[in-house]
Amino acid sequence: MIQNSRKREFCCHPRLYDGSTKQGVDARDKRGHDESESGMEVRDNPGKHQFELIADGHTALAAYRLKPGVITFTHTEVPEALGGRGIGSQLAKGALDQVRARGLKVVPLCPFIKAYIGKHAEYQDLVLSQ
Repeated sequence: MIQNSRKREFCCHPRLYDGSTKQGVDARDKRGHDESESGMEVRDNPGKHQFELIADGHTALAAYRLKPGVITFTHTEVPEALGGRGIGSQLAKGALDQVRARGLKVVPLCPFIKAYIGKHAEYQDLVLSQ
């Protein structure tokens, strides 16, 4: 059964992006693994308008709004129990990889997704230029 912990780290909170906290965009877990080595799968849940990553019975999510050809990321949330393990980064990577495969452009309203794209040049071409 999936637990939905009441305590959550809200990744869209600006204090998480100053580079001094373990929850930042480039966080690694205690073993030094990054998101590409963990093997956890990011899945789209279109009914809830969010990408999800389930780890240790907890669900991390990246909420979005979808319009033809464009996805707007509005919020990213990682349960407190998963904090400091790079789960947010894995979620962002997995979601953006799926967005690319679908041929969508991205509007990163969520500060976490925006920061992730800013630090990973391979995703900057996905951002909708206005």
